[in-house]
Order: sequence, then structure tokens, then C-alpha cells
Amino acid sequence: MSTNKVGISVISCVLTLVVGFLALNFMPSEKQIETQLTRQYDIHDAQFRRSMGVLLGPPIIEGNKVDTLLNGNQIFPAMLAAIRGAEKTITFETYIYWSETIGEEFSAALAERARAGVKVHVMLDFIGSMKMNDEAMQKMRDAGVQLQRYHKPAWWKLARLNNRTHRKLLIVDGKIGFTGGVGIADQWRGNAANDKEWRDTHFRVEGPVVGQMQAVFTDNWTKSTGVVLDGAPYFPPLKAVGSMPAQMFSSSPTGGSASMHLMYLMAITAARTSIDMSASYFVPDDLAIRALAAAAKRGVKVRIIVPGKEIDAGIVRLASRERWGDMLKAGVEIAEYQPTMYHVKALVVDALMVSVGSTNFDNRSFSINDEANLNVLDPEFARAQVHVFENDWKKARRMTLAAWNNRSWTEKISGEFASLFGSQL
Repeated sequence: MSTNKVGISVISCVLTLVVGFLALNFMPSEKQIETQLTRQYDIHDAQFRRSMGVLLGPPIIEGNKVDTLLNGNQIFPAMLAAIRGAEKTITFETYIYWSETIGEEFSAALAERARAGVKVHVMLDFIGSMKMNDEAMQKMRDAGVQLQRYHKPAWWKLARLNNRTHRKLLIVDGKIGFTGGVGIADQWRGNAANDKEWRDTHFRVEGPVVGQMQAVFTDNWTKSTGVVLDGAPYFPPLKAVGSMPAQMFSSSPTGGSASMHLMYLMAITAARTSIDMSASYFVPDDLAIRALAAAAKRGVKVRIIVPGKEIDAGIVRLASRERWGDMLKAGVEIAEYQPTMYHVKALVVDALMVSVGSTNFDNRSFSINDEANLNVLDPEFARAQVHVFENDWKKARRMTLAAWNNRSWTEKISGEFASLFGSQL
């Protein structure tokens, strides 16, 4: 056989392998939900709570306190204070972690605690932490921080590269937890005062539900390292510190990827009066569109805030807008936040049930990424979140059906093209 033919054969084999790996990356790992749910109860019905705790799990538990932190000016000081006050353990899992000024502050605080004898475990998504330099990571390791990159590429495991941990979890001494939308990068600094300061919300949690938060972290840590984190330093006895019933809910393609999608659909289907959704990346599938439209048609006031022109992923905005027609026709109100990038991820139903955390309203969060949301069923907490939503709504520009129909032909064509990638957005 000639050298040219051998070379062509080798190239052909390599291309076949590459195509095969890509196909594995883009194939769904589990059967997806295909049938619209039947409305059997509403949010206030005891059956909703039972279904959330039994059908989806883990159980909803009493005695929690959740504090709302708005934007970097409140979020970062609270997280850093908790880290600096750690006595036994710190577990930290996040998607975005970059080598910038806030990243340096977190790295220094984590390293200092590790040197002081605190057991510090940090799980960084490989893709999300690519802008963190190796020197910064090595400094943490040298200080004693146990740092793991989630799904770091290996040629024999390329099929898992598309599965990222998008979770945002910080648990200190097994007693104080944080979750929400914030990443460790400088665009989250400030108070959303200009287009360089992102708008986001995070939450500080105390009470028995922190044990569930820790369990979510340890699940990925065990899968990635083979090491089980257990015992009182990680799972201490937790007494009631408040009155909020709560549940830490997670999903992953390695087990129950469709469960987060189902949780959102259950809440939307059970809505009786109102749905207020903050969605930093809003690319609903057909089932979600039908559920939201059906809610609006039965008289539920459905409002959704999404990013405006200030967005870090223009293709997401194009794909999102392309899907609004049926929802707008049904009476769903959609508005684009104007001042800066809107990165909030929150759902408030009937001013009672609140779901906050890392999950975006798109297929990537529902079936590809590892996600985690805190669900709270408390009217006082829900009213506070509605108040936050109202303030954001005032800064958003509503899209009417007429305006949507009158989009430019270039936007319509671009939207149709972007929608082709909807399963990966």
C-alpha cells in the first residue's frame, strides 16, 4: 500500500473517532420528559409538598433560615466572612472561577484556612475555570487545599466533556451554606450600578437543609476522587434556626438528569395565581412553552425577566426570542432587563414556593449539566423574593406580541439558526 493511501486511511480513522466522540457528547444520556403534566393540585395543596419530597426527593425539612444577598457588594463579603471563620471544613463547588481580583481574594482565604488546619475541598468545573491560571491553583494546593477539576479532558473520556458542573455550593463547617447564581469573577463585583457590574442574587442558608447541601457536594466529590467525605466535621447535628421548610434539589446526567426539568414543570403546572421567573438563560423547550402558556390561559399571571442586549451569550438571546411567540399569544409577559447583564435564576410561584440556585431555564441545565437548586416553601421568604423581582421588573423592557411579530427579518433568520442549537444552549 502506498504512503499516501496509508496516510488517508489514518486520517479517515481519526475523523471517524472524532465524529463518534462528538456524537456521544451531543446525545442525551437519558429519556427525556415528553408528555405535558396533568394539573392535579396547586402549590398550596399538601399533595404538592408530598410530591416534591417523595417523587423528586430529598424530603422537605423544617427549621431553616435563608438570607437574600443582592449583587457582589453583599454576596462576596458574606461568603468570604464565612470562609475566614471556618474551623473544621470548607467544601466549595463552582462553575466560573477566574484569576481576577475576587478570585485572588477567595484563593487567599481558602489557602489561609487550609494552612490553619481546616480541611478545604474545592471542586472547579474544568471549562468554567479555564481562565484560572495554573500558578493560582498550585498555590492553593501547596497550602493544603484539595482542589479537583471536574471532568478534566482525557482522550478516553471525551464523551463526558459536555457534562459540566454548573452548581454553586459553599458549605462551611457543615453548618452554613451558600447557593445561587454568582461565579467567582470580577463582573459580579459591585451593585449592578453599570453595564460592567452584573445583576445577581445569592443566598446564605442555615438549618438542617445545609446537610442536604453538603450531600450534594460530597456526591460529586466522591464521583471525581473516589474519596468519601463523612463524619461530624462535614455532617454535624443541625438544629432548627428558623421556620422555613426547604429542600436542596440536584440533578445530573449520571443520574436523574430530567428531574430538574420535572421539578420546574410540576411547579408551573401547580400554579394558581402567579409565576415570577428570573431567567438569565431562557431557552424553553416545547413542553415548557406549553406549560407556561397553559398557566397563562387558565388565569395565572406569568412574568419572566430575561437579559436584554447586555448578555454574554448573544446566540442564547437569539434562540430565546425565537421561542416567545406562543407564550406571548397566551398572555405570558416577558421583559428584558436593561441596565446590565441579568444573571439571576429564580422561580416564585403563588408567592409561596421559591426555587433558587444554579439552574437556567434551558436544555443544558435540564439534561446536560450538574445543577442544584434550593426549594423553599415559605410565604414570608416568597414575598421578599417577589419584592426583589418587582424592583428588577421596573428596570426591564417588556416585549409585546406586536413588537415580537415586527422583528427584523435578519433577527428572525438569526433566531431560527440559533434555535438549531437549542439542545446545547
